[in-house]
Amino acid sequence: MAEQPHFDDAFRAELERLFVWRRDVRRFEPAPVPEAAMATLIASANAAPSVGLSQPWRLVRVRNAARRLAVRGIFEHCNADALAAQPEDRAGLYARLKLSGLDEAPEHLAVFTDEGTAKGGGLGRATMPETLGYSAVLAIHTLWLAAAARGLGVGWVSILDPEAVARALDVPAGWRLTGYLCIGYPSQPSDTPELERAGWERRASVSDLLLER
Repeated sequence: MAEQPHFDDAFRAELERLFVWRRDVRRFEPAPVPEAAMATLIASANAAPSVGLSQPWRLVRVRNAARRLAVRGIFEHCNADALAAQPEDRAGLYARLKLSGLDEAPEHLAVFTDEGTAKGGGLGRATMPETLGYSAVLAIHTLWLAAAARGLGVGWVSILDPEAVARALDVPAGWRLTGYLCIGYPSQPSDTPELERAGWERRASVSDLLLER
């Protein structure tokens, strides 16, 4: 059995700083992400925990210009619908928000959940099948932290039609889009969420979110 590693106070302090600096990035530098760094990020995602060790995440590195353009078109359509649905007092602010880095990010990574995977034998998801999707989200978050530790930014584009993206990327049936990620070096790094800086929302305190019984 492997020996449990010791993480000292200095490491824990740096880890806390990493949590703070992990941001949803939408403004990127054009510099390419080194291949070795991308390989490390993908390996980190694959090391994430998953229900029943099912590893239901399926990763699609989107490099083809036509497919990227198709995803951008899906975003534009969905974003127009979202803008039209905004209440009058928020529509102007919404229209000014930068909600994706699709044009600037050098890397696009689509993360799907294979909802039909037999891996893991169904363990742990009979009563909560959504844990497959949660597992894919954990893979995204693990990759996100690994990226932030290397000075890379990740932007999660969620204003998308999952089925349309699946068709645009020609993935197998049964794969459902969990997240479409833009990856690159941030042009405006900050330890404050961009939506907070823009005045859209503020982070709640732990006391507002914690219930004890």
